[in-house]
Amino acid sequence: MKGVGDLFDGYGETARGLTAAAFDEMVGLGGATRSPYGAVASSLSQMGPEDVSARATRLARAFMDQGVTFDLDGEERPFPLDVVPRIFTASEWKQVSTGVAQRVRALEAFLADVYGAARIVSDGLIPHEVITSSPGFVRAAFGLSPPNGVRIHVAGIDVIRDEDGEFRVLEDNVRSPSGVSYVLANRAAMSRVLPELFWGQPIQMVTDYPAHLIHALRRAAPTGVQDPTVVVLTPGVHNSAFYEHALLARLMGVHLVEGRDLVCHGTEVFLRTTEGEVPVHVIYRRIDDDYLDPLQFRPESLVGCPGVVNAARAGRVTITNGVGNGVADDKLVYAYVPAMIKYYLGEEPLLANVDTMHLQDPRVRADALSRRDELVFKRVDGSGGKGLVIGSAASGEELDRLALDVEAAPRQWIAQRVVALSTSPTWVDNTMVRRHVDLRPFAVNDGENVWVLPGGLTRVALQEGGLVVNSSQGGGSKDTWVVGGGSATPVLPPRQQSMVSAGPPMDAGPGGDSENRNQQQQQQQ
Repeated sequence: MKGVGDLFDGYGETARGLTAAAFDEMVGLGGATRSPYGAVASSLSQMGPEDVSARATRLARAFMDQGVTFDLDGEERPFPLDVVPRIFTASEWKQVSTGVAQRVRALEAFLADVYGAARIVSDGLIPHEVITSSPGFVRAAFGLSPPNGVRIHVAGIDVIRDEDGEFRVLEDNVRSPSGVSYVLANRAAMSRVLPELFWGQPIQMVTDYPAHLIHALRRAAPTGVQDPTVVVLTPGVHNSAFYEHALLARLMGVHLVEGRDLVCHGTEVFLRTTEGEVPVHVIYRRIDDDYLDPLQFRPESLVGCPGVVNAARAGRVTITNGVGNGVADDKLVYAYVPAMIKYYLGEEPLLANVDTMHLQDPRVRADALSRRDELVFKRVDGSGGKGLVIGSAASGEELDRLALDVEAAPRQWIAQRVVALSTSPTWVDNTMVRRHVDLRPFAVNDGENVWVLPGGLTRVALQEGGLVVNSSQGGGSKDTWVVGGGSATPVLPPRQQSMVSAGPPMDAGPGGDSENRNQQQQQQQ
């Protein structure tokens, strides 16, 4: 076992293939440690491997005790949190955050347009069939105009760093992006279990996210409502992101409700309470469109509220994020976002896309399938790593099956080159190794400003050479720091630990077990 001070000796020497070619977040080309990783590396080395492993065990135990878990192959496991944070300088973060905010503004304009006059279609920038054939396009959303013009109240824009160290957007998530609870839980756990890493580091705070979110939700209230009632609508305890739903509701000081707790009288929505029915003005829903309103979508849904879409159409309640947002995070529509930025904002994109191939064109499709062992294929509505085929890691049989699926439904697929996601030092089996990471910054839009949470959620592929970072595929996470340029986070005392526990579970209600599990949201995409 390595001795004290040798924790990072030999780091990256065994990396091969894409891992060796990737940009490393901590070590530069000349082998020098990038600032400000030096202080963190020094602190961890002084602890030594035995202490670091013990701290990693404490992190996992703390998450299990708090219910910060996910379901993997039928087993509840703590979401792995690595002992080494991912660190951005203030200047790096400014590039990411301004690029994310620009993208959210363009997608807002696109959603308002596509469910209205559709100028971007008539002007020839996006083919009409790309919009209408999207699984996320909801005709019932046509003409739905939110009170303050906001449809994307919360966005999770997945960002990667390519082989040259350039930031690129991998995909957009503007339906009901999840994962922000891990950002809050990661920071709290790290500051308690590894407080030494924080000493002397001006790390920007993440704890004010709930305040920004409730501010945006209250501003979204119907016209004339001065003191709106806001609720968080969850499918119930069996949903993989229930911990997050409960946490955000409590930190915002609002009710956590299920569909059966709401009732519509005409175009008014009410919350059933022990003291009677209370008017509801803003619903932060964590339920997919298909399950939201059985009168508009799936009639068998038991987790939604009948009549809520008509209430929104009448302007009596605001549904956040907006109904029909899925068309904006369709992975084929993603390819047009740089053009949207120029069209709606008159600006050059600050963050580039990953090069994407449209497979509806027979010649492009033939070229992509002929090189299917070199490319990544994704379903346009896939999430959680599902429907993802990395050609170099797939068997011949899997690639042949992929070709048949793509030929049968080319609109449902895109192809991209394999990007060697940047790597970060990660503690695996008592050794510091290179593992690939991505980043999900969270943006909150209040109608005037798009605020981006400093740091976001870094996800890490724990398998050697792995590029799939999703928790559902065995990935983990890192506390993400932005150092400098803002208010520093305090090292929280132990007595505040209850701030990130989910509280008592809810009764899922009749039929909840099967239907809640079938809820396909953007849960740890």
